[in-house]
Amino acid sequence: MPEPSSTLKRRGRLFRIGAAFVVLFAVAGYLAVQYVTGGRGGSGCRVVSGEADGAAYEFTPEQAVNAATIAAVGTGRGMPERAVTIAIATALQESQLRNIEHGDRDSLGLFQQRPSQGWGTRKQILDPTYAAGKFYQHLAKVHDYAALPLTVAAQRVQRSGYPEAYAKHEPDATLLAAALTGNSAATLTCAGLPATTQAAGPDAVRAALVRDFGRDALQPAAAEVNAVSTSAPSPTGSTGTSARTVTLPVAAGKSPAKGRSVRQRGWQLAHWAVANSSALHIERVSYGGREWTAGNADNPWHTAAAEGLGGVEKAADAVRIVTAQ
Repeated sequence: MPEPSSTLKRRGRLFRIGAAFVVLFAVAGYLAVQYVTGGRGGSGCRVVSGEADGAAYEFTPEQAVNAATIAAVGTGRGMPERAVTIAIATALQESQLRNIEHGDRDSLGLFQQRPSQGWGTRKQILDPTYAAGKFYQHLAKVHDYAALPLTVAAQRVQRSGYPEAYAKHEPDATLLAAALTGNSAATLTCAGLPATTQAAGPDAVRAALVRDFGRDALQPAAAEVNAVSTSAPSPTGSTGTSARTVTLPVAAGKSPAKGRSVRQRGWQLAHWAVANSSALHIERVSYGGREWTAGNADNPWHTAAAEGLGGVEKAADAVRIVTAQ
């Protein structure tokens, strides 16, 4: 006997609902991948532990740029790696390391700082360099902050309604801070696929370096920031052997970093360049005989070919950044 039409209709409706859920889950999975990779297949970033313990954290190019800025501002103020860890963990909790223009009440930016609470104007707070500086300014006033549990130190700056939330970000923030302060060598990689809305070329790299590190990053010998040369590399942060190359000497006696070794300074600058590779269209970064090349986030730092280093970089006294244009 034929099945009643109402039953067939019900089964058809259930089938359509089931199919809709399958599509929904597929879309959700796609969006998750796009979020992790920054909207481009394989364009994400990854940091691993320098202790060979298998710890790793994956993040987007946007998050990489902001984390690198937070680290640069911290070391520029003479803050230790622990302070940078606290700052990055706080930004991960408050904004997921994104410079957002909204939040609870009038909260804004990486740290969700509020103009009404004296953190600065809306424009200032939405400047990551300014926002990071204000965070460190307040953190430095916390007595013995480096010895406190991260969640306690962060809460004394932020006054959050959920102070325990900072703790869950400590492992990832620790990995990022170690790499972006230069204490952990060759541990941060990005695919480096170029963004479509950012400036590119050596001038953009210089401007970003000044933004995060100050003019001293390009003036180890008090030279002109905008100096351009097509000859051999010079200690000016200027274009070296190629019109697409920025060379940053970090030899002993030339590093402006406060209380930091040449090696730490070099790896901080190298990792900073990789973190900014998508935004600034950076193709290649070399330091200390190691080289990173854009193209795959899983591509580790590898031993650089001698002919590609020009001698100076192989001697580990300069960071070399090659842009796409």
